[in-house]
Parts: sequence; structure tokens; C-alpha cells
Amino acid sequence: MAKLSIKDLDLKGKVVFIRVDFNVPLAPGGKEITSDKRIRASLPTIQYALEQGAAVILASHLGRPKGKPNPEMSLAPVAARLSEVLGRPVKMAPDCIGSEVAALKPKPGEVLLLENLRFHKEEEANDPQFSKQLASLADIYVNDAFGSAHRAHASTVGMIAFMPQAAAGLLMDKELEWLGKATRNPDRPCVALLGGAKVSDKIEVIQNLMKVVDRLLIGGAMAYTFLRAKNEPTGKSLVEADKVDLAKSLLAEAGGKLVLPVDHIVVREVKAGAGNEAVTTIGDDQIAVDIGPKTVELFEKIIAGARTVIWNGPMGIFEMPPFDKGTVALAKAVADSGAVSVVGGGDSEKAIKSAGVTSKITHVSTGGGASLEFLAGIDLPGVEALTEKAVAAK
Repeated sequence: MAKLSIKDLDLKGKVVFIRVDFNVPLAPGGKEITSDKRIRASLPTIQYALEQGAAVILASHLGRPKGKPNPEMSLAPVAARLSEVLGRPVKMAPDCIGSEVAALKPKPGEVLLLENLRFHKEEEANDPQFSKQLASLADIYVNDAFGSAHRAHASTVGMIAFMPQAAAGLLMDKELEWLGKATRNPDRPCVALLGGAKVSDKIEVIQNLMKVVDRLLIGGAMAYTFLRAKNEPTGKSLVEADKVDLAKSLLAEAGGKLVLPVDHIVVREVKAGAGNEAVTTIGDDQIAVDIGPKTVELFEKIIAGARTVIWNGPMGIFEMPPFDKGTVALAKAVADSGAVSVVGGGDSEKAIKSAGVTSKITHVSTGGGASLEFLAGIDLPGVEALTEKAVAAK
């Protein structure tokens, strides 16, 4: 069912509670933001609410303070940075609940940022009383934090029970639109590219995508668990021995859909500048660290014919050049394919950035864990809790 969007709401004169994802990286000491990408991603929704005459309350978590205040995880630096990029003052609350916070109720055109939600253990426990206190601050609820949508916390699920309506923000809207299109109604041929270290992390994703896609290309260390399942030599490459039988059954289930590497970049020791070579058969003392040139060519050919590409995870030890070559080559192939491309996961995002092709990708997801669960066909609690358009219309 389509969920209610912020654009479906009358915001004039209302206090709007927007759950954002301001879980930004901070320099040691917690005073300086090292990337404001998540802050900028929230701007369209905040600006839209302000333009519609709303008063805005923003709430987020930051880091893992384990349910108690930690000055190194305060959102104060975020308030300062947001004020700069928004071009208007952002008031910082001393907490996220309580009479002192309630007294700071913003007026239309004003923005108040609550202190880190996870300074209270009740946030992650989805405590009803805490949820009720958060809900009492505003008239309308909007969730724009896709990166936290897979968590059933007070600010993503609990407080919605105490609000008349709960809508998706513009960023959340965009995530649901593109991830939904890619997994439920893709233009065909639809190709998925999956990398990363462990099959165990992506079992549900593989099983779900096999129902959706026309080809499933597998790289990264998890490819070697599949190759072991086919009785191919894997040398000293990373293999999840306890998942080999599962890989066998996935291969049988997939038929010809699942495509594995046909050659590999191998080393004898994983370290920067290690001598490496491309081989089709991995020796006993060799470790595969990237897909080889023949695999790049094979995968490029399949991607070139695609109309939808879903990508999650690198093809090798991407963080240690030159073992990033396969991943970067495929980032360029996805960009050049002209297909609708949906990319999720931090390493895939870094790959398209280092390949200089970010502007050619249709949608880069802001939620690593959430996008993975979405691709696995798992319902996200923070999305499920939002009001359905059909219900709102009654």
C-alpha cells in the first residue's frame, strides 16, 4: 500500500515532528562533523515543511551512547552545521523530552533540534511512556530517516500510536519509490550485483532477489563459499565452511540465474602492494582478493544489456587498492548501462564515488542495513507504521 507523504498533509500553523537521520561521523572528541551528507539529505523535507508554514521539531540518534548522556555524542555540532546549510537559526534543546523541552515549542518558520534520542534507553526499548512524551511535542509526525526504518524504536514506531497521522518525508518517499520499483516492478532485464564478505549476511537478499531478477552476479569473498559448493579450488580465500551446503541449495534453486566469477586476482598475503596475478584456478597457497579481468568482462556484458541494476557490496577488498579495480570497473559499467540503477551499502557508494560516476546513478540509498532488509523482502517497522493513503482518505 502507498504510504502517506508529507505532501499529502496540511502543515500550515502545525508543529511537525520530523525523525531525521543525523547519525553523522564526528572527529574524536565529538565537536567536529567530518561529513554533512546526511544533514544535506534532510534539507528538502525540512525546507518543504517550513515553506508550508510549519514549525519544525527535528529528532535523531547519534552513535551508540548506551542509553545515557554522552557529551561526545551530542547533536549540538549538528545544530550549528544545519543552521549554516539551512540559512536560518536552529535552536538546540537540552534534551528530547521533559518540561524544559516542551517550553521551547517552536513557532511557524522556526526549527528546534532535540538532543540525541539514544541518551534515553527507552528510545531503543520502544517504551510507550517515552513514545507518548515525544508525541506530545507535536501535531504531525513525519519519518525521513530511512537509515533507521528497520528499527522498531520509540521515535520510528512507538510514538506513531499517539499521533493522528504519520507520513513519509521526501527522502523516505524517494527511497521507497526506487527500492520498491527495483524489487517489485523492475524494467527488464533486471540484474542484481551482490558483493561483500559473507553469504550469511545476505541469505535472505539472495533468496528474495532470485524471485525478482533475471541474472544475479555474485562477487566479493562470498563468491568463494559458492565456488567451494561447486567443488572448485578456493585456496586460502575466505570461505564460510558452515554455509557451503546452503550455497549448494541456493545454486540449485537459482538454475542459470546465478553467475559466479570465472577468474580471480590472487595474492599470497593480504597487504597493500602485495604482488598479485589473475588466475582461473586458485592455488592452495593463494587468496582471492578481487574478481579477475575475464569476470569483469563477463559482468560488464550482462550489465550492459540490463534495464534495471540493483547493487549491494564490493567485488573484492575494495579498501586496499589495487584490489578495488573490479569494483570500480563495474561501477563504471553500471553508470554507462543507461539502466535504472539502485545502489545500497556504504562500500558500493564509495565505489561509485571513486569511479566518478555518482551523478549517473539513479538512486543511492541512504540506509545500509535498511536497504539490505528491503532487498531481502523484510517489512521495515518504520515504514509499516506510517499511515496508508487509503486509510487517510477515509
